[in-house]
Amino acid sequence: MTAHPLDRPVWSMLTGRQAHLATGDARALCLDRGYGVFGVAADTGAAAQAALAALIPPGEDLWIVEGDPWPLPPGTREVKRAALTQMVAEGPPPEPRPGEPAIVALGNADAAEMAALAAHAQPGPWGPKTHLYGPFYGVREQGRLLAMAGQRMLMPGMAEVSGVATWADCRGRGLARTLIGHVMRQMVARGEQPFLHSYADNAGAIGLYESLGFRIRREVHVLAIVRA
Repeated sequence: MTAHPLDRPVWSMLTGRQAHLATGDARALCLDRGYGVFGVAADTGAAAQAALAALIPPGEDLWIVEGDPWPLPPGTREVKRAALTQMVAEGPPPEPRPGEPAIVALGNADAAEMAALAAHAQPGPWGPKTHLYGPFYGVREQGRLLAMAGQRMLMPGMAEVSGVATWADCRGRGLARTLIGHVMRQMVARGEQPFLHSYADNAGAIGLYESLGFRIRREVHVLAIVRA
């Protein structure tokens, strides 16, 4: 039985539509560090695990995201291990609601503001090129970027909603809902099914995603490692 691409999301990402962002070989790959910290081994065999460990930049971490808990590669040390809830959108995306704020496209000119917002809200790993994954959108008020959302991993016929972030003093206004709905509609218009990941203990976020039409597909696991 063929595994679903989302069972090994980083492997599917870096051997498929986003292979141009990968470095390494058939044993192990890692994402261009400008885009993020993800890495993946072909399997749990000794050769692949050693190749993955060799891709870790000195003094930096590397994140492994797998459907099953991943063993610690030899010569590495665990710095974080957590469960993620993987969700896939079912049915049509939500329609815009009356009174929603205007949504603007974000790009290179907004990169510094996006990085500052990501550092504040911690939506997940963020690098100097993360905003280049694909379309990102935001809400501005009097020139200030209040919230943003965009995409990250791409699979065959699927795209990941990611980078959802709102300044703390702007929460409670439905900005994340507005932006996620917009990103979903853009993906569906391109013929892609939206999916996303949330920390499994973030009940508030998971409830929001369910209200937007996402359903839990499975639990996946993240392991962050450094060289020992």
